[in-house]
Amino acid sequence: MLHYALILLAFGALTGVTTVLFGFGGGFVTVPVVYAASALRPEVTDPVHVAVASSAAVMVVNSLSATVAFRKSGRLRTEYIRPLIGPVAVGAALGAVAAGHVDDSIVRILFVLYLVVTILDSLLRQGFLTPPEPDDRLGPNGVRTVGIGIGAVASFLGVGGSVMTVPMMRRGGVQMADAAASANPLSLPVAVVATAVYAAASGHISASDLSAGRVGAVDLPAVCALLAGSLPAIVLSRRLVGAIPDRVHAGAYIALLCVVTAVMAAA
Repeated sequence: MLHYALILLAFGALTGVTTVLFGFGGGFVTVPVVYAASALRPEVTDPVHVAVASSAAVMVVNSLSATVAFRKSGRLRTEYIRPLIGPVAVGAALGAVAAGHVDDSIVRILFVLYLVVTILDSLLRQGFLTPPEPDDRLGPNGVRTVGIGIGAVASFLGVGGSVMTVPMMRRGGVQMADAAASANPLSLPVAVVATAVYAAASGHISASDLSAGRVGAVDLPAVCALLAGSLPAIVLSRRLVGAIPDRVHAGAYIALLCVVTAVMAAA
C-alpha cells in the first residue's frame, strides 16, 4: 500500500501543476491513475466510476485553491464565469446521475473518444493554437447556452470543464493563461455537484463502506493522497502562469491530452 500511496502523491503533485497551467482541476490526471490502481484491486468492481468520482472530489479542493490563488491576479474572466456558473451546476447534476446508470466500459470508451475529438478539434480548427482577435459575439448571453452541456459532459467523465471552456475562451480571443485560470472557478460547481451525487450513489453510507475507505464511489484514501501532493504544487507553480509563451502553453495543453488519451486507451 505504501508504494500505491507514493505513486498517488507524485501524481497528485502533477495534478496541482496541471490545475494551475491548464485549469484541469486534476481530472485528466487523476482519472487514469485512480482507474489503473483500482482495476488492479479485485474487490473494486467499478474502477471507472471510482476513478471519476474520486477525480471529482479532488477537483473540489484543487479548483477552489487555484481560484483563490488567481483571485487577485486579474486573470479571472468574469464575463465568461458569471453567466456559466448556474447552468454548469445544473448540467453537472444531470451528468453525474446519468453516469451512475452507464456501464464502466462505456464510460471509459466515451472518455477516450471525447479526448480524441477535443484534440482533433483543437489542432484542425482555427482559433486554439493562435487565438483570434477578441470576439464580442461570445458575451454572457452567448456562453450561457452551452453551460448545461459543459456541466453534463464534465461530470459524466470526471474532467471538470476546462476541456470545453478553455477552447471556447481561446476562440473568443482570450490568452491561454487567462483561459486556464478562468477554467478553475467553472470546474468548481461541476466538482461539488458531481462529488455529492457520487458520494450518495449507494443510497446510504455504511460502516463497512467507511472502513473500506469508500463514501459511495469516492475512494477517500486515494483522494487524500492526491491532495497531499496537489496543494503544495498549486502554491509553488502559480508563478509559472504568464511566463510561458502563449502558443507553447496551448501546445502543451494538447500534448497532455494526447498522453492521457494514450494511457486510457492502453489501460
